[in-house]
Amino acid sequence: MRILIMGGTRFIGVYLTKVLVEQGHEVVLFNRGNKPAPVTGVRQIHGDRKEAEQLKDKLAAESFDVIFDNNGRELSDTKPLVEIFKDRVKHFIYVSSAGVYLKSHQMPHIEGDAVDPNSRHKGKHQTEAYLAESGIPWTSIRPTYIYGSQNYNDLEAWFFDRLVRNRPLPIPGNGLHFTQFGHVQDLAVGMAQVIGNSQAIGQIYNLSGDRYVTFDGLAYACAEAMGKSPDEVKIVHYDPSNFDFGKRKAFPLRVQHFFADVTKAKRDLDWKPQYDLVSGLKESLENDYLASGRDSTEIDFSLDEMILGKM
Repeated sequence: MRILIMGGTRFIGVYLTKVLVEQGHEVVLFNRGNKPAPVTGVRQIHGDRKEAEQLKDKLAAESFDVIFDNNGRELSDTKPLVEIFKDRVKHFIYVSSAGVYLKSHQMPHIEGDAVDPNSRHKGKHQTEAYLAESGIPWTSIRPTYIYGSQNYNDLEAWFFDRLVRNRPLPIPGNGLHFTQFGHVQDLAVGMAQVIGNSQAIGQIYNLSGDRYVTFDGLAYACAEAMGKSPDEVKIVHYDPSNFDFGKRKAFPLRVQHFFADVTKAKRDLDWKPQYDLVSGLKESLENDYLASGRDSTEIDFSLDEMILGKM
């Protein structure tokens, strides 16, 4: 199939491009051209997706069987793309976020749970609602926290930064909030499984790891990936309401239970994660964190010091 990926050169798109090319698909990327294609020979169309007229000029003459919209954050990002290809594409696959879910007393989140109209991801849910009414054959993917090599968000790296330097890890609350990490390679494979699957049309899928982990458990898993024993991990719990961090983040995860059930994706997409948490963290540590030399880079621990100074 001929497939368009919006983005394709940063994180999810890099892995997805490689998976699709390995499966024999013809892949085309649309992005601003700041980075080379992750696979030699993959064509890139350069442009700014936020400029609707530019998007039309660049893509109207193109034809695709499948579109992966990896980087649409607001409805205004995706609507022009749908308008161009509404009657000319077999499947439109949108990357949303489990962050759209409303906080709940019942967990894990499942597809169909209430969404938060005030979430910072509300643009993604608005896009999902638009796709459902647009008439285009669509599927939406809702990851939780994505990790793995080339992660541009400091998730696992936040823990590695402190563990590799033998520093305490300031963790908010009592450390027992459950969260969920999904490896980017597993996400890409799951996304590719949507192609040609008529059962997936008009559906939303949570895609992440299939186990949940506490904040403290995540610290211990990162330590295990580094070859450290639990005794070498020093965790300091604190009440975040006692601090004013301004707009800076002292901890990379939302301080609440945040995890979603992936049973529907396993069933409908014939998919399951290949990475357990520790093996995925080892991959990220060795192929990204250490390989990039971040273990010897100067890190700003000023918020840590603010917290530790009051404990």
